Amino acid sequence: MPAISNAKIAILATHGFEQSELEVPRDKLRSAGATVHVVTPDGQAIKGWDKTDWGSEVEADKALSTVQASDYDALVLPGGQINPDLLRVNDSALSLIRDFVGNGRIVAAICHAPWLLIEAGVVEGREMTSYHSIRTDVKNAGANWVDREAVVSNGIVTSRNPDDLDAFTAKIIEEIEEGRHERG
Repeated sequence: MPAISNAKIAILATHGFEQSELEVPRDKLRSAGATVHVVTPDGQAIKGWDKTDWGSEVEADKALSTVQASDYDALVLPGGQINPDLLRVNDSALSLIRDFVGNGRIVAAICHAPWLLIEAGVVEGREMTSYHSIRTDVKNAGANWVDREAVVSNGIVTSRNPDDLDAFTAKIIEEIEEGRHERG
């Protein structure tokens, strides 16, 4: 049985997440057999952003205060501009991200979500990608920015935009099947 069938994955998001960047990984990871929990700051439903306007609500499974990195194999961080900008000033969100990285668990960030990795202080020396408009932010934080659909750097997966969702999700599955990562 593939490791993904036994995996527990948290998706951390708040209002303004890019609709497809939460729903596609959530649905594909669940279809692959993983248990996936949508985690929001207060455990309440959140409203997405769908390309150019507000999208649909997504129900939360858990509140951020009830989640620990040790309970999960991976953390997925959807982008959009609003969602990561709100979360990067949330100390509990940043602490959770640091705990995932510190414990060798998979962290996957797409689009503008690498802002969260930057704010958590976990990008220096890594190869990463992101939405093109935050390329300079990623570089200034000490990462080597590359223009590829999915980049893996020692268990941290990054992708550029919704067009990369298939590659992004495939890399998350691949990394979970590889297991925990020692981080340098």
